[in-house]
Amino acid sequence: MTASQSNLAGLSRFVFRAPSWYRSVLVALVLAAFAGIAAFDSPEVGRVWRGILFVGRDAWEGMFFVGIPTVVAGLGTAWVDQYVGGRLSRDRSMLLALVCEVVLVAVLAVAGTAVYLTPLGQRFVFDTLVIGLASVFALRLLVIVAISRTSLLVATVPASIQTGAAAVLLFVYSGTVRLVEVGGPIERAFLMAYASRVDVAPPELTLIAPEHFLLLGATCTLYAGAVWAFLYVVDRPWRESLGVSVLDFLQGFVGHIAEGSRELEDFFEQLGEKAVVPVTVLAVRRPDGTETARWVLPMIHPGPMGEIGGGNLPLRVAEETEGLGFPPHATAGHDFNLVTEREVGRLLTAADRASEKLGYTAEATRSVRTESGEASVVGQAFGDGALLVSTFAPGFADDVEYGVGLSAAAEARTSGISDVMLADAHNSNNGLDGADLGHVTPGSSRSFDMISAAGEAGEQLAAAPRDDLAVGVGHVETQWDPEEGVGPLGVRVMVTEVDDQRTAYVLVDGNNMEPGLRGEILDTLDVDEAEVLTTDTHIVNTVEAENQVGDAIDWERLIDIVERATEEAVADLAPAEVGMATERAEVTVFGNDRTETLASHANAAVQMGGALAAAVVLASLALSALLFFVT
Repeated sequence: MTASQSNLAGLSRFVFRAPSWYRSVLVALVLAAFAGIAAFDSPEVGRVWRGILFVGRDAWEGMFFVGIPTVVAGLGTAWVDQYVGGRLSRDRSMLLALVCEVVLVAVLAVAGTAVYLTPLGQRFVFDTLVIGLASVFALRLLVIVAISRTSLLVATVPASIQTGAAAVLLFVYSGTVRLVEVGGPIERAFLMAYASRVDVAPPELTLIAPEHFLLLGATCTLYAGAVWAFLYVVDRPWRESLGVSVLDFLQGFVGHIAEGSRELEDFFEQLGEKAVVPVTVLAVRRPDGTETARWVLPMIHPGPMGEIGGGNLPLRVAEETEGLGFPPHATAGHDFNLVTEREVGRLLTAADRASEKLGYTAEATRSVRTESGEASVVGQAFGDGALLVSTFAPGFADDVEYGVGLSAAAEARTSGISDVMLADAHNSNNGLDGADLGHVTPGSSRSFDMISAAGEAGEQLAAAPRDDLAVGVGHVETQWDPEEGVGPLGVRVMVTEVDDQRTAYVLVDGNNMEPGLRGEILDTLDVDEAEVLTTDTHIVNTVEAENQVGDAIDWERLIDIVERATEEAVADLAPAEVGMATERAEVTVFGNDRTETLASHANAAVQMGGALAAAVVLASLALSALLFFVT
C-alpha cells in the first residue's frame, strides 16, 4: 500500500453507520422544540405555571414549523427517491433531514443574533430564512445525486421536499395568501378558509411577504446551478482518466462503510482488467489418506477493504479445505485486488483443479534459511516441490509486487525444484509512515535481495537429502475482533519434523505485524527453525487503514496463544505425506496502476473539493445577496 492508497483508506474514518430513522426523528423534534422556545417570544406572565404553559406553546410551535418539515422530508424522501430510481434508505433519508434541520436552525440563530446586536429588523430574519431554506435544498440535492446517482433534474424532486414543506407551512400560517389575487370571490373564500391560518400562528410570521417565496424559488434555482457546476468540475478528471464517475465511487464507498452494501464492487468492476494468476496448493495427509493441513496460495492481494473483492479471501479459502486451512499472503500488491467477491470462486475452482493433480511424497528436506541483503527466506522441500517464506524483518516492508514474486519463484526453480509456493510473511511494518510504506517493487534493491535469497534457497533444497517427514498442526481461536487487528482464523501453526529438525510455520490472521513482535514470538518457540506469517486479511481494515497485529492487542497474550498452538502442533506430530501442484485462474483484478490512479484522484478530490465547495458557496451567497438587493 502506498501513501496515497493509505490516505484513501483512511477516509473511512469519516464515514459512519446511519442511526435508525426513529432515533433521528426523536432528535429532530427535540431540536425543533428548543428552536421554537428560542425563536418565538412568549408574553410576560405572572405565574410560574402560566410561564410553563407558554414555553410549552413555543416548543410546540417549534416542532410544528421546524420539526414537521424535517419529519416529512425524512420519511418521504426515501420513498420518492426510490420511486424515481434512487437508492436512498430511510435511515439515510432521516439523517439527511436532521442535518438540514441543524443547518437551518444555525442560520436562524445567526440571523437572530445579528438582529439583537444591530439595528436590523425582524424582516432580516426571514430574508435569511430564504437563504437557509435554499441552502437546505442545495445540500439535499448534492447528497441525493451523490448517493442515488439519479440525474440532477430527477433528484430535485426528492431534494425539494424539506424546503417545499417548510414553504407551504409558512405560506399558510403567515397569511400571505391574503395578499395574493387568485380567481373570484368563491375561490378567495375557499383559500381564506383552508389556506390561511394567520390567526393561530406566531405574530412574527406576519412579516413574511409574497416576494419571499419568489426569492426562494429564484435562489433554489441559482443553488441548483451551483451544485451542477460543482459536480461537473469534480467529476470531470475521473471520467477523462478512469472512464468512471466519482459519484459512483462515493456512493459505493459510503454504502459499504455505513451499511455494508456491495455497491463498491459494481464500481470496481468498471475499472477491472483480466489477469491470469497461479494458484498453488500444498496438501498434507496421514498415510491413511486423512488430510490434516492444506496450504492454498492464490497469487492475488486480499483487498481492498472489508469483505469487498478479495478482502475476506483467507476465510473463504480456509472454509473450503478438508484439513486445517493455511491461506498465507501472496507476493502481490493492491493492483491485484479482486474487483468482486464473486471472483474468489474462480480461485477456489482452480485450487480444486490443482488438488486433483496432487502427487504425494513422504519425504522432505530439513528447512534452510538463506539471507541476501535485507531479505531472508525460510524454505523446505517436499519431494520435488518447495515451500518458501520470505520476510524483510526486522526491517519494515509491506506488499511485494506481483512481478517480483514471479521472478523470485522462477529463480528458486532454476536448480531443479519443480514447483514453488512462495509466501510473503508480511510480518513487520512501521505503519503508514513514509512515502512508499516499504513496497517491494521491480528494480528496487530489495527485489534483487529477495530474488537472490529465493534462488539460493532453491539451490540448497534441490541438493539437500530427503528423509522421512512428520507433520503436526495446532489451532487456537482468539477472542479478538477484526477491529483489534485479528481475523476469525485466529492463530494456526504447522510443525514439520525431518531428521530430528523441527520447523514451525506460524500463521496469524491479520494484516502485517507491529515491528519487533515477530522477533519476540520466534524467541519463545521451542523449535529449531520458525517463521511467523500473516494472512493480510483486509476485513480488519474496514474502518482503519492501519490496524496491524499487535497494534491494539496485548503482545504477551498473543505470544502465549502462539506457544499453545505450537505445543498442540508438536503433540500432533505424526508421519505424513505432502503433495504440491499449481493451476492458473483468470480473474478480474484492479489492474496495473489502477489502484494508485484511483487513490490519487480520490485524495485530490477531497483536497480540492473543500476549496472548490467553499468558492461555490461564497459565489452563491454573493449572487443571492445581489438578488435580494435588486428585488
